[in-house]
Amino acid sequence: MTRLKIWDPFIRIFHWSLVVLFAANALVVDDDGKLHQWIGYAILALLGLRILWGVAGSGYARFSSFPPSLSAAIGQLTDIALHRTPLHRGHTPLGAWMIYNLILTLLVICVSGYLMTTDMFWGVEWPESLHEAAVSWAELSVLLHIAAVLFESWRTRINLPSAMITGYKKIPSDID
Repeated sequence: MTRLKIWDPFIRIFHWSLVVLFAANALVVDDDGKLHQWIGYAILALLGLRILWGVAGSGYARFSSFPPSLSAAIGQLTDIALHRTPLHRGHTPLGAWMIYNLILTLLVICVSGYLMTTDMFWGVEWPESLHEAAVSWAELSVLLHIAAVLFESWRTRINLPSAMITGYKKIPSDID
C-alpha cells in the first residue's frame, strides 16, 4: 500500500461543508424561509472560494490538474469496461466532469434563487422554474456522484470517501 497526500484541508472542508449545507437546504430547511436564503448565500460563498482555490490552490485542487476532457472520460469508461484500473491521483476524468457539473449547477441554483428575491424578478416564473430544475439536476448529480464514488472505491480498491476525510489515498501496490 502506498499512502499519497491528495486532498488539502481546504478541499476537504469545502466538500463536507457543501454536503451539509446542500442537504440542509434540499431536505430539512423550509424553502420559503430566511434560513434557506442564508444557506444559499453560504453555498455561493463556498463556491466563490472554491473557484479561487481552483486557480491558486494546491496541486490536485487546481482546475488545471483535472481539465474536462471528453476523450479522457471515454478512456476511463473503456478502462472500466476492460477491467483496467490505472491510477488517478486526483480526480478521474469522469470525476472532473462531475465537479464542473456540480459547481455550475450550484451556481445556477444560487443565482436563480437570489433573482427570486429581487424586486425585478419578484413573481416572474422563469427564475423559480430554473431554480427548481437546477435543484432536481443537482440532486440527481449528487446521487450519481455518490454511486460513482462507491463503485470506483470497490473497483479500484481505493477508499475514496476515506481520502476525502483524511486527505490521503491509500493505493494498492498492484495499481500503476
